[in-house]
Amino acid sequence: MRTTRARTGRGRRRGSWPVAVGAALTLTLTLTACGPEDDSAGGDDGGKPVASESSAGEHRIRIPDGVRDRLKEHGIDLGKWEDGAWRKWDKDTWLRKAEDYVNPIIDGLWDPDRMRRAEDPQKKVDDGDLADDRGVTDPAPAPVEAAAVTPPYHDALPEAGKVLFDSPEGSMVCSATVVEDPAHPGKSNLVWTAGHCVHAGRKGGWYRNIAFVPAYNNAGKPTAELEKATREEIAPYGVWWSDWAQTSKQWIASGGPTGGAGAPYDFAVLHVTPENGGGKSLEETVGGALPVDFAAPSAAKTASLTASGYPAAPPFDGQALYQCPAKPGRLSLGPEQPTMYRIGCTMTGGASGGGWVGRNTDGEPALVSNTSIGPVRGGWLAGPRLGKEAEDVYRAVSDKADNLS
Repeated sequence: MRTTRARTGRGRRRGSWPVAVGAALTLTLTLTACGPEDDSAGGDDGGKPVASESSAGEHRIRIPDGVRDRLKEHGIDLGKWEDGAWRKWDKDTWLRKAEDYVNPIIDGLWDPDRMRRAEDPQKKVDDGDLADDRGVTDPAPAPVEAAAVTPPYHDALPEAGKVLFDSPEGSMVCSATVVEDPAHPGKSNLVWTAGHCVHAGRKGGWYRNIAFVPAYNNAGKPTAELEKATREEIAPYGVWWSDWAQTSKQWIASGGPTGGAGAPYDFAVLHVTPENGGGKSLEETVGGALPVDFAAPSAAKTASLTASGYPAAPPFDGQALYQCPAKPGRLSLGPEQPTMYRIGCTMTGGASGGGWVGRNTDGEPALVSNTSIGPVRGGWLAGPRLGKEAEDVYRAVSDKADNLS
């Protein structure tokens, strides 16, 4: 999550949560998902599955049809990319525009160690960033102690997982949720997270090597045991690379690593594909996907929301799944910005992007927000109230899905 000074995710102190719309390319490499040690990138193109494969060192890069030319258009040489050019974050090669998203799949890049050590991209808010308008902002809620989910996590929350990515500061981690795809009922490959988990915002571009791991550490093994765990134990339902991503234009234009700028629009939708291929969709693989409610009631009319995620900043370590059920209040970051939901919760960075679940008009569980920001000192989380902008992003990615398969 982002704190109005830092955002939630894990890795070196990195900046904001991205908001933008884009197409992604899928690459496959092996990384350690936990610290600021390696760099990677990904891409997009409306191409069909893998057309060619080439190897560089121990890694294998897979590129859909038509992607090589698209990469060249952006000045990216695939040969150099394979040899490690994806680790370079200079301004000339860091793709920023919504339509520039590319994320080639690098087989094995996210190995157990890299997954385990990825850090949170914290985005924190200082009290001075909050609007002094008691008509919009309610008093800060009392902290709600985050409760550990009883493993296996898949039994309790089959839709929950982690988003892994590389930034200029190193390998980072956020949380995310499998959501329904209106164009492909029962066969969704869509994942909901925070914008700052995919794009750096106003002063940066798209992060790289973006991948989703459903039911991360499903058995709830302690950190000491995870040091010897296999990839299958840490990622029992596989590693799913984002071949397309989209976030709000507001996040891309104004989001950042600190403060609340862009936070009311800090959401993103990924379309993912399995690293090793396969015929089943993500929804079929994990056995569930949540609907998204873009007309959820205001905080005053909502009895409770439950936020879930993998908090990674102290006192947590990012290896376990937690939840906070709480009554939401209102948070305003400025008179011109939409009011956000806010709940008391002790989860920290790494929980960013994790889903907030309420009840829709039929009384069924539905995603209504995601963790975006939290205060420097902790104790509460805030998430955007999803409306037309969020629905437009969601439907655009759904519409794009047929061109990515």
